Amino acid sequence: MRPTPVTIIGAGLGGLTLARVLHVHGIASTVYEAEASPMARAQGGMLDIHDYNGQLALEAAGLLEEFRSIVLAGRQAMRILDRSASVVFEKGDDGTGGRPEAQRGELRQMLLDSLPAGTVRWGHKVHEVRSLGGGRHEVTFADGATVVTDLLVGADGAWSRVRPLLTDAHPEYLGTAFVEVYLFDADTRHAAAAKAVGGGSMIAPARDNAIHAHRESGDTLHTYVQLTKPLEWFAAIDFTDAPAAVQRIAEEFDGWAPELTALITDADTAPVLRPHYALPDGHRWDRVPGITLIGDAAHLSAPNGEGANLAMLDGAELAGAIAAQPGDAEAALSIYEQAMFTRMREAADEDLAVLMEPVFGDNPPQALVDMIVEHRRSTRGGTPQ
Repeated sequence: MRPTPVTIIGAGLGGLTLARVLHVHGIASTVYEAEASPMARAQGGMLDIHDYNGQLALEAAGLLEEFRSIVLAGRQAMRILDRSASVVFEKGDDGTGGRPEAQRGELRQMLLDSLPAGTVRWGHKVHEVRSLGGGRHEVTFADGATVVTDLLVGADGAWSRVRPLLTDAHPEYLGTAFVEVYLFDADTRHAAAAKAVGGGSMIAPARDNAIHAHRESGDTLHTYVQLTKPLEWFAAIDFTDAPAAVQRIAEEFDGWAPELTALITDADTAPVLRPHYALPDGHRWDRVPGITLIGDAAHLSAPNGEGANLAMLDGAELAGAIAAQPGDAEAALSIYEQAMFTRMREAADEDLAVLMEPVFGDNPPQALVDMIVEHRRSTRGGTPQ
């Protein structure tokens, strides 16, 4: 294969943002993606794109107006319920919040449509990546094809094939997982559950578990059941037997209001297990010529609403650094990595401060409300948002 100046592994939001911002600056790239096509699998649910990171990346990509056209009005609304489905906290969406919501699939397609034809090479699963010395790397794909590149970027997520060339760090299970299901035609077929969720997102927390739900496009509810269990507990559940798996998950919420447990038991899709993994705190690496990482490949962490935003910002900032240092890729990679490491350290410090609060005391819903209000006050100039 004939290489381009920048070789990107992974056509997620981070890799595509990198390719787009490079294109804006007149720099060619090729993105290699394991999936056979853009529609090979579902692209997940809603994403809130923040004005302090994700939207900055879209602005650098020249796509902010296009993004606004796919925003779903009203989805920034949020409510916190207790296990009886009583509302403990509620915030509406007047359209002025800094975290507008869009479907991940539509955001990804917007980025794909912004790239020249042929930028993304589908069906290229990486088998091996090896250093050739002098900052050059060879990527071998599952079909035996190879490409040699002077600038390789791993945007290939939690289980990156590129990361081992930079660090020995491996993702570790955090002790929690989501089990995801969808409910369709919610307002007519699942009216009680839809009413409980409201117009945006809903959280009903308890000591060791929670029910999260989000109203997506097309009258769809997306449920994330959060459970604190060892991997062995989930391994004992046969997720290929959807009714039995759903019933077993629902048993963890015995005694909860039926409109909340219906978000599990009335699922229109089979349950999907999403264990939570993270790279070690403070993860970083020494500069290695000709190669770097962005997004989850670089700084996988627990789900906190920032992952996609940070991946996009990584991509935009790396592209900007490459464009600003023509002919000096090493200087560009060094500038990008130092800024990214600093950003991740600050984010980790902030997350630690939040996690140290007594979130799940005797009254988990109220404790969560207090945490959110205090966190937003401290990180947004004194005004809860």
